[in-house]
Amino acid sequence: METLTQNWEKPVSNRNSKMIRSVIKNTLFYLAIFALLCLVVGPFLWMIISSISTQVELSSTPPHWIPQNPTLFRYEALFTGMGKGLANLPLGVEKFLRGLMNSLIVSTLTTIVCVTTGTLAAYALARLSVPGKNKFMMAILSSQMLPVIVIIIPLYLMLQKFDMMDSLRGLVLLYTGFMLPTVIWIMHSYFLTLPQELEEAAMMDGCNRFQALLKVIIPLSGPGLVAVSAFAFLSSWNEFFMALIFTGANTKTITVTVTEFSSQFGVDFGLMATGGVIGSIPPLVLAFLLQKYIVAGLTAGSVKG
Repeated sequence: METLTQNWEKPVSNRNSKMIRSVIKNTLFYLAIFALLCLVVGPFLWMIISSISTQVELSSTPPHWIPQNPTLFRYEALFTGMGKGLANLPLGVEKFLRGLMNSLIVSTLTTIVCVTTGTLAAYALARLSVPGKNKFMMAILSSQMLPVIVIIIPLYLMLQKFDMMDSLRGLVLLYTGFMLPTVIWIMHSYFLTLPQELEEAAMMDGCNRFQALLKVIIPLSGPGLVAVSAFAFLSSWNEFFMALIFTGANTKTITVTVTEFSSQFGVDFGLMATGGVIGSIPPLVLAFLLQKYIVAGLTAGSVKG
């Protein structure tokens, strides 16, 4: 009888220990997720809170999350040029709106150039017999490992020689050079997942190679094109270092402009936070709208089939 009781208690004890380990594992997992979420969302949430807090509350000690007297006067001031207690605001508004427009122009042009040239290059590497294409693919992948700061002086001298300093076209050229390898790599992987029989059938019906690309492959490559377009646009919009070095008063992008809100009394962190919130709206909206296509495009080329 004692033996039966012991044998019955062992499985129960094993089940309890497994349950306890499972609970501990799940608890640690969700705590890690919560900590990661706080690290990602916390700074953006604090930026929003700072943008609607009064200057007195921003300077209060200790800081608090919920503002006692929330206000939207900074948002109104950035678009109307009228703000109580904000020094040199009309000039700041002009700089801010110009920075938004510059970012939009640079990001749009960079996206168009990267997607157009990157798609053609990726298709050629995926379908044509290009000598040494494997080495070329490794070379463009290796180029992404090179920090920008290492070649910032040669880039500066090159733009200076070609009279492209303080110009939007120079910034577009730089962004295209740094983002094009990634676009080629993603689209190359995506094209490998599409069967060649589709193009062969189109060419048997009278299409040449380029027509088969436009009429057959491009329509099927929607998720991949959306993914690389979003990548190029968001990367161009958020880039700061090169925009700081290679732009002047009239060509600064929004990432540089929001760091320059200051008055004779010092930096206006509230106005800087407001500019940051407004400047982050376009990429956030784009990411949310294209989330499904971005994920599909980035993962479609991971497995060839």
